[in-house]
Amino acid sequence: MPDNLSKPSYAAPENSIPAAQDVPYAGTMQLTVDATDNTQGIFRVTQEIPVAEAAAQSGRLTLLYPEWLPGNHAPRGEIEKVAGLEFTAEGQKLDWIRDDVDVYAFHVSIPEGTSRITANFDFVSATSTSQGRIVMAPAMLNLRWHQVSLYPAGHYVRQIAVEARAKYPTGWQAATALRPTSSEAGVINYEKTDYDTLVDSPVFAGQHFRTYKLYGRTNLNVVADSSKFLKPKKDHIAKHAKLVREAESLFGSRPYNRYDFLLALTEEMGGIGLEHHRSSENGVNREYFTEWDRGPGRRNLLPHEITHSWNGKYRRPEGMWTPDFRQPMRDNLLWVYEGQTQFWGYVLGARSGLYSKQDTLDAFAAIAANMDRRVGRQWRPLIDTTHDPIIAARKPKPWTSWQRSEDYYNEGLLIWLEADGIIRRESGGKKSLENFARTFFKGRNGDYGVVTYTRDDVIAALQKVQPYDWSGFIRDRVYGLSTEAPKEGLELGGYRLIYTDQQTPYIRANDKRRKQMDLSHGLGLIVSNKGVIKAVMWDSPAFRAGLKSGLSISAVNGKAYSAEVLKQAVADNSGQDGPIEIFAKNDDQYINFLVDYSDGLRYPHLEKISGEGIAVEGGIDRLLKPKTR
Repeated sequence: MPDNLSKPSYAAPENSIPAAQDVPYAGTMQLTVDATDNTQGIFRVTQEIPVAEAAAQSGRLTLLYPEWLPGNHAPRGEIEKVAGLEFTAEGQKLDWIRDDVDVYAFHVSIPEGTSRITANFDFVSATSTSQGRIVMAPAMLNLRWHQVSLYPAGHYVRQIAVEARAKYPTGWQAATALRPTSSEAGVINYEKTDYDTLVDSPVFAGQHFRTYKLYGRTNLNVVADSSKFLKPKKDHIAKHAKLVREAESLFGSRPYNRYDFLLALTEEMGGIGLEHHRSSENGVNREYFTEWDRGPGRRNLLPHEITHSWNGKYRRPEGMWTPDFRQPMRDNLLWVYEGQTQFWGYVLGARSGLYSKQDTLDAFAAIAANMDRRVGRQWRPLIDTTHDPIIAARKPKPWTSWQRSEDYYNEGLLIWLEADGIIRRESGGKKSLENFARTFFKGRNGDYGVVTYTRDDVIAALQKVQPYDWSGFIRDRVYGLSTEAPKEGLELGGYRLIYTDQQTPYIRANDKRRKQMDLSHGLGLIVSNKGVIKAVMWDSPAFRAGLKSGLSISAVNGKAYSAEVLKQAVADNSGQDGPIEIFAKNDDQYINFLVDYSDGLRYPHLEKISGEGIAVEGGIDRLLKPKTR
């Protein structure tokens, strides 16, 4: 740069937000939410906030809107949906300004002697999926306290007391881990709690609502788009009750004083699967019960979420516990937090009967095969995918198989399946990963506090269960690069991954639910039911032919496109020399892509390993067997 150009000096911004201290906040916040406008999706909020003496003396109170949300693994606070914000004290309007560095912070000017202020604002929730997740629908809503509240800076959120109340549409029922203390004029008053627990206790409410008592202190609270979908059979509820029994038996404790599944059967409200300590938010297809016999569908969701009560909520990675919702979380142990939860979720699904054993084996086959397609592991280790919720914000990617995504879920499952196999092998079948789960995640019954852990804690706990080079195992599997997915756990458990030209019922049901046709394991692409390419596998035959996501297929081998035409063309070209012609539209251009592929239809399956010296019942078979009656 030439010396005669102007050169500014950098002025670092002043940190004007007090750091969180583990001391009680003065007084109790009063939060009132009017959630009756389900037509326009607007939550109207009134919040009374006590003013601490220090703030009163300084003339400024700093309030925060939750940014880093537990379970989201990233800054997901929808502050852009806060509108009409106004602060008053004794009827006098107060000036406020947003922090110019942390836009989730508001500095409110307060007159001397002010002891309490009132905040009024609207949370204008998404009215279309392009704006975010729909949380208000004609027959139901999802009230998430972090979206409709502020909290004072300078204190651990567990030290801020709050009393919340909410008004729902007339005739609606509501469920949350919080318990109501009274109801007056259609407003439900909830028990006094701390702000951390409030945020961890969302509400599902709706017109078509049922609560089913499960086991012990657990409930299944179901809300549906229509009453015709609220028709579970006794056996369906019994399997959900068995899920709880199996989970408490596995971990040997109950880290909650009560647990509420919040389950929405909906096409109107946005889908969700989010863990909380004493509840979980679950959004599934509305035919969850009424089409039970057509495949397992989303029935692995609830086993996954309740597992989080032990893994992720009670035991939490040290870097993922923060004193407030402003401090960034460090996600590098998500391969334990989510990976082992994914593992136990499928195991508990099988043990409870929500998934059949064969459905679970088919799911393992699909997971292993899908992870094999993630060729991005050649440059990006699994540990780096734990930062993906922050890096990618769960937005669509053009080349997921090369970029990788949140692979710590399913590749984590495979790693923990291998760990289970190693423990069984090294202990001569006397121990398994269950021994780790029962010691590492077990806590005191009713204790819904938090105990943090580090990577060294995980290694030490594994070593205590079964001596082995666990440090090297984790280094290779989590931090190392590779050319294929870690599938050794399948063979240690008595199965091998193979491919045939027949879909499993699991894959068929998954394609139906996602409205697609998955040809990723052969041709190398996934196509929507409307003929739009959803994904192309990196370096697959489809990739080498020049295909990409977003193209709309018009014809295959000269015939007008349909899913069956494409599928049949792939089958007919098995063993042939010529390419498959895919005529597709790219914006306003039509291109004929020649795909050199002749291996036919390929779908993953697990095949039982048999032979001399091989046990009839392998480790995976024992893993999936029910443990309770």
